[in-house]
Amino acid sequence: MSKIEIKNVSKIFGPKPERAFKMLEQGIPKNEVQAKTGLVVGVYDISIEIEKGEVFVIMGLSGSGKSTLQRLLNRLHEPTRGEIIIDGKDITKMDHNELIHFRRKAFSGMVFQNFAILPHRTVMGNVEFGLEIHGVDKEKRRKRAQEVIEIVGLQGYENSFPSELSGGMQQRVGLARGLAVDADILLMDEAFSALDPLIRREMQDELLELQSRMKKTIVFVTHDLDEAFKLGDRIAILKDGVMVQMGTAEEIITNPVDDYVTAFVEGLDRTGVFTAGTIMQPVKATAHVNDGLHTILHRIRRAGLSSMLLVDSQRILHGYLKAGEVAEEVKKESVDEKKKPHHSLIHSPETVHPDTHLTEVINLYSESTGPIAVVNDNNKLLGVIVRGAIIAALSKGYKPEDNGYTEQTGTEEKVS
Repeated sequence: MSKIEIKNVSKIFGPKPERAFKMLEQGIPKNEVQAKTGLVVGVYDISIEIEKGEVFVIMGLSGSGKSTLQRLLNRLHEPTRGEIIIDGKDITKMDHNELIHFRRKAFSGMVFQNFAILPHRTVMGNVEFGLEIHGVDKEKRRKRAQEVIEIVGLQGYENSFPSELSGGMQQRVGLARGLAVDADILLMDEAFSALDPLIRREMQDELLELQSRMKKTIVFVTHDLDEAFKLGDRIAILKDGVMVQMGTAEEIITNPVDDYVTAFVEGLDRTGVFTAGTIMQPVKATAHVNDGLHTILHRIRRAGLSSMLLVDSQRILHGYLKAGEVAEEVKKESVDEKKKPHHSLIHSPETVHPDTHLTEVINLYSESTGPIAVVNDNNKLLGVIVRGAIIAALSKGYKPEDNGYTEQTGTEEKVS
């Protein structure tokens, strides 16, 4: 079961919303509905499932409905239609007291663009604030606040006031206040938008590092595509109150559903989205650790390669052999046809994990003289990186299937 289920949710601001629904159901756009009825379409008929521990990003331009959708999740806005199910409970059916209790249990709170910290309270006082509202006694909340202050890197500033802190530090206070409550769901609305670019990147990195340890369910709203693709496990793109596409960064950039999304992702830095697993190609041929030199040379020549990766029957990578060196060794009269390569002929290739970002792959490729192999955590060979695949990945209209890669099973090798 998903952590959060949004089922056919709509929000219409204004009286008699049925007037707007009739027009929306006929395909009339949001602006025209507003002009004719005076009603504002926040979001219309959105359905999303968000998994536990996922960073889910809602993005879109100003007026797209992204912040409205997030505020529906804890009923800061009341949905006009639809269901919002969290941990199996439909919060749209809760009365006021039930909702207050559930919010305190399920939500860590919200982290806003303008920090929203209390200027008359110290760092410690701000971080304690949510716990104070929850009725946690002073000793316990002070201990918890101190733990979180250290987690976000504000140790030593406990007694400082917001006016004494930089923008990035103030945002850390807001983040710490949300984390201190220790509920499962954290809502972040344009949380880093007011920060300078360098500090913003640092906060994004900080959030990812924290998430790797804390595994919260985070719903993050942004208008910035690079930020969305950096942070989001999945992303929902909204336009005029309607969700136009949802998927991973890779799915969206390689398969945009319409011209709007295509234009949206056109200027994206692809090196931060694609990974080694995206661009790797199938290995044309490999040598087996039990093969003799003559067999290996024959395979190298038949495949037309300058080097060949060496694997065992489980496709565990043992190194690579250079065609020229193998040929020279075979020329020696004393070489037995079944003689295996001497360890001096076996070189260590550069290896990357499938999740390695393209930026790192490019840097490695520029410095490497041998093949770059893609391996899993057990050093099993999955594919290889070639120059053409890197160039192709940087071009518009690139799709991973253009590489011809097919997932390998067993010990069979897919040959391109």
